[in-house]
Parts: sequence; structure tokens; C-alpha cells
Amino acid sequence: MMIRILCPGVAAVALAGTASLAGAAEPAAVQGIVNLAASASVDVTKDLLSVTFGTMRDGSDAATVQAGLKQALDSALGEARKAVRPGQLDVQTGNFSMFPRYSAKGVISGWQGSAELTVEGRDLAAIGQLSARLTTLTVSRVSYSLSRELREKSEGDVSTQAIARYRAKAADYARQFGYTGYVLREVNVSGNELVPVHVAGSAQVRAMSASADEALPVEPGKGTVSATVSGSVQLLK
Repeated sequence: MMIRILCPGVAAVALAGTASLAGAAEPAAVQGIVNLAASASVDVTKDLLSVTFGTMRDGSDAATVQAGLKQALDSALGEARKAVRPGQLDVQTGNFSMFPRYSAKGVISGWQGSAELTVEGRDLAAIGQLSARLTTLTVSRVSYSLSRELREKSEGDVSTQAIARYRAKAADYARQFGYTGYVLREVNVSGNELVPVHVAGSAQVRAMSASADEALPVEPGKGTVSATVSGSVQLLK
């Protein structure tokens, strides 16, 4: 024996098909359906700092340029590793590239290269202090965001708020239309994290490089985490 359980909307469709086959009149359209949405948002102080350091070399010999980049990167990496604390301050190497320069006659006249190192973590003060000790590299980019732990917690909190608002709105609509309550037909919950990224411009990089003996000033600011609940409800008599 096969048993099928249909929601009210599906049942209406099934009944309509049966009635049509039997030559009966089409049933009346389902009434008391309300589409609605509710949202909530919260401003959260960004707790994850990412600083990318870099350097460039230029010369006539590719091997010499590459050796200079490697020496600068190795020195900075050795210093950065002393401060590593997983989750609080992590280090990883980034882009390492070499490319030729060409003369007006189209022949190679020299080589240029660049190397990057990225320091990221939740200990903003330690990262700022470390930047003063990486003397072979200069700051090229600075960005702030939410850590996974803080983002997930914020998303959970704001989703709870949005769902509560959705339920309150559905109950209020039911009351205003003269119904006793409602049941959910379908519902969608979506979230969005809006975290502006601050990228240091060339002037800022030059200013920070000029005072390399000082810790990098940090001010994370806030990001907005939001959630929206949308769908439809069946009002009940």
C-alpha cells in the first residue's frame, strides 16, 4: 500500500486533476494565501585583519633579481614565523613573479620581479607591531573582514531575529484579515555579509614605509550582517 501526504496546495492540484478527469467542475481557487518577507541586520566590528607586504626588484640579470627577492622574502618570513599563533596570527607567502623588460627594439633589456607575504589573524595589535619588524618588505594592502566564527554566530543571531519578525508579521496579517492563525506554505532564509574592504593606496603605502620603525595603526570599523526570510503562508479561519 502506498500512502501520499500532500500539503494543502498540492492537494488542491491533485483534486483539480481528479475532478477534470471525472468531468466535474474546476474547484475554486485557494484563498487566504499571503506572500511576505521580513529582514534583520546587525553591525559587527570586524575582527580579522589581513596585511599584505611586498617588494620589487629591477636589474639586468634575472638570477640577481630573483636572488634579491628571495633574500627579502626569506628575511621577512623568518621574522614573521616567530610571531605565529594559529588563528590569532598566521603567515603565508603570496605572489612571486618575474617578467622581462624590453627595449624599443624588442629585445630583453632587463628584468623586474615582485614578491609578497600575507599576515592575517584576529590579534590586530600583534599584526600591527609585526609590521614594524618586517624591514625588507613594505605594506601594499590592508583589509578587514569577519572571522568565520564571528560571521557564523552573527548570521545565527540575525536569522533568529528575521524569523521572529516573519512570524510576528504573519500573525498580525492573519488577525487584520479576520483569520485565527496561519500555517507556513513555503519559506526561504537568505543571508548577506556586507564587509567593505579597505585597500591601502600608494600614498598610504609610502607613508607607512617611511615610518617602518612604528607599528601599523589599526582601526577595523564595522561590517553589516543581514538575513531575509521570505515565502508564503496560508491563513486559517
